[in-house]
Amino acid sequence: MDKRENEQNFLDAYIAGPSDPSFDLADNPHDRLLLSMLRDAREENLSPYAFRSKNSRGRRFPETPCTIRSDFERDTGRIIYSQAFRRLRHKTQVFFNPQNDHICSRIEHVIYVNYIATTIARALNLNMDLVQAISLGHDIGHAPFGHSGERTLNECIRKYCPSEYFEHEMQSLRVADILAVRPGHIHEGMNLSFEVRDGIVSHCGETYSEYKLLPNRQKDSQSILERGGSKNMPATLEGCVVRIADKIAYIGRDIEDAARAGIMEFEDIPPDIASALGNTNSQIIQTLVSDIIHNSLNQDMISLSDESGQAMMELLNENVKRIYHSEKIFRYETQVKATVEGIFDALMHAITDPQKASASGNPVFAGLASFSETYPCEGTDHARIVTDYISGMTDSFANKCYEQIYWV
Repeated sequence: MDKRENEQNFLDAYIAGPSDPSFDLADNPHDRLLLSMLRDAREENLSPYAFRSKNSRGRRFPETPCTIRSDFERDTGRIIYSQAFRRLRHKTQVFFNPQNDHICSRIEHVIYVNYIATTIARALNLNMDLVQAISLGHDIGHAPFGHSGERTLNECIRKYCPSEYFEHEMQSLRVADILAVRPGHIHEGMNLSFEVRDGIVSHCGETYSEYKLLPNRQKDSQSILERGGSKNMPATLEGCVVRIADKIAYIGRDIEDAARAGIMEFEDIPPDIASALGNTNSQIIQTLVSDIIHNSLNQDMISLSDESGQAMMELLNENVKRIYHSEKIFRYETQVKATVEGIFDALMHAITDPQKASASGNPVFAGLASFSETYPCEGTDHARIVTDYISGMTDSFANKCYEQIYWV
C-alpha cells in the first residue's frame, strides 16, 4: 500500500467518525479502564452534595456508555446539535422579532444561564457537566414570541382540547423525549439521562419569591411527566443552580433591552433595591452570584440571603410592572395573539385532511402534512400535533406562515 492510499484510508476513516469501529479513538479495554478511573477520581473530589455521574438513574432507552464522555457530556452534545436548540437564536426573549441586533434573543439567554450556572457550580464544587446540560437544554421547547406566544398557545390548545395544556418547561421535556429526531433512532427523542430531563422540566424561573432551593432527591421518576411537575423542585442540587440562574440571567438583562426600547432605565430602579443589588446588569449579577456562593458553600441547598432574596423578588416585580406590562409590550402581545391564533385555527382546519393540505400548494399546510406524517405518537389529538408544530417555529417563520395563510 503506497503512502497516498494509506493517507486516503485514514481520511475515509476520519470522515466516517468515531462511530466507525475501524476508527474508535479509545475503544479498547485499557483506555476504557483508564478514562473511567480518571473520571471517577475527578468526581470523587466534588462536594458531598454534588451529583456523581455514575449514580445516574439512566436513560429511558439503555445505551452503551461512551468511553470518553460521561452521560451528561453526551447529553450536552445531543442538545446543542439539535434543531430545537438551533432555532432559539430566532426566538423571542422579551421583545418580539427585534430589528436591533443588540436585543437579547432566546439563545443568548440560554448562554447567559449556562455561564452564570457553571460559575456558581464551579465555586460550590458541583457537577459542572450536569449543570451545563440542563442549562443549555432548559428552553428547547419554548414557543415563538416568548411568554406571550406560550400563553396564546396554551389558550389555543385548551380551546380545542380542554384537557390539554402548553407550558414551555413541559414542552422542553417533550422535545427531548419525543419530538427531537436523531438519525437511526426512531421515536427515542434525544434519550437524555433522567437528571438532565428532570433539571430541564424543573427549571421554572418565574417563581419570583423563591430564593432558597432544596433538591427533592426522593422525587419519583414518573412525576416529571405529570401535569404540574414543572413546579416541583429539581432532584439534584445542580438542577437547583440552573433554576435560580434562570432568574439571575434575565433580571438585569431585560432592563438593558427595555432601555434600548425606551421603556425603562436602570436609573428607574427604586433606590432601596439599587442599594441592595446594584444599578447595572453586571452589578446585579455580581451581587446575586456572590451572595449565592457565600450562603450555599458546604450546604445542601442553593440559597440567597434574605436581604438579597427579597431585593431580587422586588426587582422582578418591578420589571413586571414597568416592562412586561408596559404599553409597548401590550401592543406587541396583541399582534402575537392574532398571529398565533390565526395560524392555529388555520392548521386545525388543514389537519383534518392531510392529503388535501399537502396538495394545496400552500407551504404552511404542506409543512404541517409532512410533520404529521412523521409524528412519533399515533392517535394523538390534532390540537396537540398543531401545538407541537407551532411551538417549534421561530418568530420570523411564524410571521411568514401567517402571511402565507392570510395575505392575498
